[in-house]
Amino acid sequence: MADQRHQAIHHRGREHRAVILVDGNSLFRAASIMQIEIDYEKLLRILVSDRKLMQALFYTGANPGNQKQMAFLRWMRNHGYRVVQKELTQAPDGSRSADLSVEIAIDLLRMAELTETIVLVSQDDQLTYAAETIIRHGVVLELVGLRSLSSERLVNLADRFIDLATIQSLIQRES
Repeated sequence: MADQRHQAIHHRGREHRAVILVDGNSLFRAASIMQIEIDYEKLLRILVSDRKLMQALFYTGANPGNQKQMAFLRWMRNHGYRVVQKELTQAPDGSRSADLSVEIAIDLLRMAELTETIVLVSQDDQLTYAAETIIRHGVVLELVGLRSLSSERLVNLADRFIDLATIQSLIQRES
């Protein structure tokens, strides 16, 4: 089925376009497990490949008082990413988090109108319904994540799955 969609895309006669959506929290967790720092410029080049990048979005929880994090997000904006951030909230147990699943799901649906391929860097099972919807509308979904953390439902749904462990050396920041 995925091959048929790829062929249909190439027969349209226009340049193949891609949108990249990066769930920052999922990627940070995967990078921590792999014990690497991600080079976000390399990551973007690998994910875009030979396609035309329509937009790259990076979703993350943010602490406005954390100057190091704010500098990182400014860097991301200056290097090709549109940053979608939500302020961290504190749970009763003292942990802090921000759930951006709704924002990612809405953008999955919105971006499906602009592109042939969406590359989703996430392991979040909550995105399954939105992913199913874009696929029904003919958009090719490439899922990127650490296999051991990735939702089985999302992996099976995607037209292509890229295990971060297999591209680790290509996206790792040099010391």
